Amino acid sequence: MAVITNIEDLKRIYERRVPRMFYDYAESGSWTEQTFRENSSDFDLIRLRQRVAVDMSGRSTASQMVGQDVAMPVALAPVGLTGMQNADGEIKAARAANEFGVPFTLSTMSINSIEEVAEATGRPFWFQLYIMRDTDYTSRLIQRAKAAKCSALVITLDLQILGQRHKDLKNGLSAPPKLTPKTIANLMTKWAWGIEMLGAKRRNFGNIVGHVHGVSDTANLGAWTAEQFDPTLDWGKVAKLMEQWDGKVILKGILDAEDAKMAAKLGADAIVVSNHGGRQLDGALSSIRVLPEIMDAVGGDIEVHLDSGIRSGQDVLKALALGAKGTMIGRAFVYGLGAMGQAGVTKALEVIHRELDVTMALCGEKNVANLGSHNLLVPEDFGGRWA
Repeated sequence: MAVITNIEDLKRIYERRVPRMFYDYAESGSWTEQTFRENSSDFDLIRLRQRVAVDMSGRSTASQMVGQDVAMPVALAPVGLTGMQNADGEIKAARAANEFGVPFTLSTMSINSIEEVAEATGRPFWFQLYIMRDTDYTSRLIQRAKAAKCSALVITLDLQILGQRHKDLKNGLSAPPKLTPKTIANLMTKWAWGIEMLGAKRRNFGNIVGHVHGVSDTANLGAWTAEQFDPTLDWGKVAKLMEQWDGKVILKGILDAEDAKMAAKLGADAIVVSNHGGRQLDGALSSIRVLPEIMDAVGGDIEVHLDSGIRSGQDVLKALALGAKGTMIGRAFVYGLGAMGQAGVTKALEVIHRELDVTMALCGEKNVANLGSHNLLVPEDFGGRWA
């Protein structure tokens, strides 16, 4: 077995093992993919301050996210189609997160359903909600998440209209895969993935199929989904959903200080600074670049998390030092899942944890709670000078 020392090692195994359409689904952004690339590359602009002759014993990465104890301030982000990256992928990822001591977030567009994940894990998890035109379905989805004892609702705000992702369109992305000559040729080289997938609990969208009138299989799912994202979503509707949930709410997709202020005004428990992994508005700034401005605007009023671009424990540390209370990883855990299943998700978390712990020590800190701007060297114009 290859020696895995970083997330890139998992990515290489993942690319070899998983069908091209699902690899491309994870490893792509919208339009030119500028924002997708800069989400990661902008972390490289920030440098770390090394400190020496500091007692580094007894270090701790333990923290809290929305009041929940975590082994490190990292949650698994909601990722659609996770169960097509590896058979029963959502269940495997949730189990790995539970055992490691970090939150797992189930996507509305998951393969394994809310009920299947709850039954398989026996532990509370977060549920991510896409807001649909079908308000009856949305209400029933919220009730299902309540019945499964989900501990937080993550409402995604940046998918009112779907950003164009060239690779998904060209690959004819679907769950299960459409059997075109090109797809069949690729699947024939991914026999290990295929054998495991034959034993999966399901291979379609478990939160949707069978739960929506007229959607009983994948043939009519695509048409329903394409029409369902709600372009009329506004803050009033968000407030009503929060009231309907009546529990901890995290608002995901905040990339502007004014929107952050609105989220805080509504009384959300946390926001996630995120551009959907560069999969929506191409040309938007990276999440890490806008984080300081958002912290200045609402850092004292609401808990702030950061998502999009994190590929290492050093990235986590930089986000925390800029003020974030927590972070989310999406692609980083998907690489591990696709490469090695549950063990791969665990390995991804171990890699990030070790990088965070060692980097924290070399910066002269013993606890993540003590990280701050004093640990960083940030370019004076990092936020950009925009007319």
